[in-house]
Amino acid sequence: MEIVIAPAEELARIAADAIEGLVRSKPEAVIGLATGSSPLKVYDELARRHTQDGLSFAQTRAFMLDEYVGLPAEHPERYRNVIETEIASRVDFAPDAVQGPDGLADDLPAACAAYEQAIVDAGGVDLQILGIGTDGHIAFNEPGSSLASRTRIKTLTAQTREDNARFFDDDIEQVPRHCLTQGLATIMSAKHLVLLATGKGKAEAVHQLAEGAISALWPATVMQLHPHATVLVDDAAASRLQLADYYRQTYASKPGWQGL
Repeated sequence: MEIVIAPAEELARIAADAIEGLVRSKPEAVIGLATGSSPLKVYDELARRHTQDGLSFAQTRAFMLDEYVGLPAEHPERYRNVIETEIASRVDFAPDAVQGPDGLADDLPAACAAYEQAIVDAGGVDLQILGIGTDGHIAFNEPGSSLASRTRIKTLTAQTREDNARFFDDDIEQVPRHCLTQGLATIMSAKHLVLLATGKGKAEAVHQLAEGAISALWPATVMQLHPHATVLVDDAAASRLQLADYYRQTYASKPGWQGL
């Protein structure tokens, strides 16, 4: 696992560099898209590069991490709509190139199985963008999630609903109680994981992710087992890291040819 500590704007550039390098070398690449505040600067940078530098996603496919259950199709906080607003409509993805779990399906378990199979049929995710919750969840894999889990329905914790209430007029009662989410094993099947975290509120989760024991209590710790995982954090999110100085030295000494 590589830990990179830098200002938020630089983190966005580093992540965008990795995505651009992938898409230019493999136009038909599969990207995993995350919602939340963590990847927004990355999406802004990708949209800028599309407009100004000709970065094309015309042959690229994308899969979303998760979706709320039961939100109306037109609801602005439905994750499919959020992704459309934040990135899909700002670049040149082909129609239907971006897929997400169907939170309005009549048969949710069947929808989860179909989504899992769609990722497999696409050849798997080449690069997965991730954020992390204050309780260490990635996607909507809440504490206690099986490290071997696949796409499924989950009940959101009170903490997650409280954290997400800011998107629902600060009214926790408007936040759905259930979601569909890629499982931890599904996420771990991606070839490259790129997680972004900023702010002091994420410091303990980042500490556990990078330096804690692998545990279902901190679901993101499963990333320690991934052969190609990158964690991009600002100084505030890195403030609990015991080896922060070493991570800075390592990144500063990294050979230019190595890439992310």
